[in-house]
Amino acid sequence: MSYGISNLSIVPGRSEANDQAEMVTQLLFGEVYQIIEETEKWIKIKTALDGYECWICRKQFFEISAEEYENHKLNDFPKSTDVIGDVRSSESTYSKITIGATLPYFSNGKLKIRKEKYTFSGNTNEANTGKIIDYALTFINAPYLWGGRTVFGIDCSGFSQIVYSLCGYRIPRDAYQQAEEGVNVEFAELTEPGDLAFFDNEEGKITHVGIVTEPGNVIHASGKVRIDNLDQQGIFNKELGKYTHKLRVIKRIF
Repeated sequence: MSYGISNLSIVPGRSEANDQAEMVTQLLFGEVYQIIEETEKWIKIKTALDGYECWICRKQFFEISAEEYENHKLNDFPKSTDVIGDVRSSESTYSKITIGATLPYFSNGKLKIRKEKYTFSGNTNEANTGKIIDYALTFINAPYLWGGRTVFGIDCSGFSQIVYSLCGYRIPRDAYQQAEEGVNVEFAELTEPGDLAFFDNEEGKITHVGIVTEPGNVIHASGKVRIDNLDQQGIFNKELGKYTHKLRVIKRIF
């Protein structure tokens, strides 16, 4: 079996093996995966972070060993908390990375991918793992993008996943999967900052998630990352003057 790592700022993960296929997620710098299927131009992968399966372009594949892959799975490496940061290789080439990017083997401003060494002078989450709302607010006004996981485009579950990862918690990729984590909070009035609120559609399928900032308010990606009112009925958008999402369940992860 082969393994890889994202040595680019963003690698799109698609539902099928072609350029026109739906983007279902993104790999950020430093995230690792195993290969489960291959074609001439495409590679189907399973991410180590959340077990998510998708296709990436072979041109964006960077191989690592099985030992390196296991090391990445076992270690909770620091993550960049800069909206945009720079990593510079030993050959003095720059790469841009986004908030939430993983910094493998980071220590004293240096990190490593395979044998390549990089320097990074930005901020990390090492001393701030409890600042979940501060991290969430970093994404305010980020545009909604299906499959996105960055400030330049993010979906609702990508938003909650990245914010939680900055606080040292691994949660699944999709909203309905995240809803299986944690313990129930029975009433919206009893929520605490960082609780996850989940919302369903007319068929009863969980399709949306947001992060409680305080009782009565939720930050979520809907058109853009925004803060709206939350009560036992759901999300009330004051600009539209109506409820936009129907509450299904609230979960406390930590």
